[in-house]
Amino acid sequence: MDFMTKLERKFGKFSIPNLTLILVTCFAIGYLLEIFAPDSLMLISLDPSKVMHGQVYRLITWVVIPPSSVSIFVIITLMFYFYVGRTLENVMGDFRYTVYILSGIIFTDIGIMLTYAFMVLTGQSELAGLYIEYGLYGASTYYLCMSMFLAYAFLFPNMQVLLYFIIPIKVKWLGYLDIAYLLVEIIRFGLMRYYTGMVTVIMSVLNFIIFYAMLKGKGRVTPAHKKRKRRYKQEVRQTQLLTRHKCAICGQTEEDDPTLEFRYCSRCKGNYEYCQNHLFTHEHKK
Repeated sequence: MDFMTKLERKFGKFSIPNLTLILVTCFAIGYLLEIFAPDSLMLISLDPSKVMHGQVYRLITWVVIPPSSVSIFVIITLMFYFYVGRTLENVMGDFRYTVYILSGIIFTDIGIMLTYAFMVLTGQSELAGLYIEYGLYGASTYYLCMSMFLAYAFLFPNMQVLLYFIIPIKVKWLGYLDIAYLLVEIIRFGLMRYYTGMVTVIMSVLNFIIFYAMLKGKGRVTPAHKKRKRRYKQEVRQTQLLTRHKCAICGQTEEDDPTLEFRYCSRCKGNYEYCQNHLFTHEHKK
């Protein structure tokens, strides 16, 4: 993923650590709102008409709305998604995972806003008004979580899970079922003229489509790859800890001042290293 590598080198500092924990925490807040203040969810949902009137915060706050109504089964499902998300974070790295999740959110926002604008411009304001009246704005974290699972199924196709806690099944077959379900949803929403919902399904998993296209044919990340990468990083870190630079004049090291830079002098006979304060002012060794 050369393009992603270049992005990471340039913008890696903007990655969001523990993003899965943040998402699950948002869902937990959403469930509390659903139980104690259900009407408040209407204030944070992605309503295109309200966004057009200045409530741009809705482009983000809809992520707090949980994938479905609270129940024991849903809580167990969220625990599974937390495991899936944490695995993806460890395998993909914080930056790539951040890009993956945020792109799913951004694509959804763009899809819904453009669809709503298109409906208004083409004289379908009445239908768009019905969406608003019944809360059918389309944005749903359900499909966002599904795109997360599809990435997991692609990276670990032979991992087994217990369907309904009884039936062992490989993750790849669940991934195929999810893809079939998404195709059915797109067709069903299209026949219902529920265009924002149809676009939401497509845009929510667009990040997975791009992810699949970029990694297809380049090999999947396996647990062995993950372990080897972690061991390599640990060895590099240990090597860096053993590295010591010491100025031949003042005797300072990087432990004394981490901001100091050290260089070898090409005009000195022998391996003499100097800090930035003495590199150009020392007497050359002959």
